[in-house]
Amino acid sequence: MIVWLASYPKSGNTLLRSLLSSYIFSRDGNFNFELLKNIKQFPAKSLFKQIGVDINNDEEMYKNYINSQKIFNKKDTIRFLKTHSCFMNTKTFQFTDRHNTLGVIYIVRDPRNIVSSYSHHFQKTPHESFECLLSHQVLPKDARHCTTYLGSWKFHYNSWKVFRRFNKYLLVRYEDLINDTEKTFLNILKFIAHLGRVKFTYDKEKFENSIKSTEFENLQTMEAKESFTEAKEDKKTGKKIRFFNMGIKNDWKKILDEKIKNKLEKELGDEMKELNYL
Repeated sequence: MIVWLASYPKSGNTLLRSLLSSYIFSRDGNFNFELLKNIKQFPAKSLFKQIGVDINNDEEMYKNYINSQKIFNKKDTIRFLKTHSCFMNTKTFQFTDRHNTLGVIYIVRDPRNIVSSYSHHFQKTPHESFECLLSHQVLPKDARHCTTYLGSWKFHYNSWKVFRRFNKYLLVRYEDLINDTEKTFLNILKFIAHLGRVKFTYDKEKFENSIKSTEFENLQTMEAKESFTEAKEDKKTGKKIRFFNMGIKNDWKKILDEKIKNKLEKELGDEMKELNYL
């Protein structure tokens, strides 16, 4: 069954996947980009192709979300899937269900810091990125992924909370993953063990290697030496835009326009207080 690694874009999903893939899918805990291939992104075109769905027809794709997830629905097997989709169920569309989903790890980031990362990654101005966070958006299809219904930051964050009532939801703040990595990552591994109904044990050396090898500076150096497939291309030059860009230097207090900051705090105040960002 599936454990979703869900997040709004530029909220720390890559760091979470790096930690998990280095610990779970390597022998020694030392990270490399190839390990990320063990955690696919949903919705991926390849999944829908496997069940004969026309990937150019969004309506057919939406109708077959559940059917495509059944590929992973095997007894006693946990599969991690990354998604930037919000969680949404309507009369004609269901993102997932309890027959396919074992649990959700939702990673959230202070929206004031998302603005600059979003701008860099998607080549938008800070004001455009601010507007994206507040309005309902879709991520357009690309070579590997189908159209993803994103929603607004507020809707996205609140939508996944539905799994709390089933005790299948873990909220992870990106800031905690950065500032208190050992404790936060340990809680994540314990949560996964809880979902799988197995006794929690861990390899201390492997755990420490996972944390050390996924430090931001190491990821940045790795990207400089080899191509990172998730990095986007500059629309003007065609060159790859650095994915691991600022790290902890991305501080909204120093770089975010005061007007954008005030508007975000007004529009997202309830959620930011809930998350102790305000």
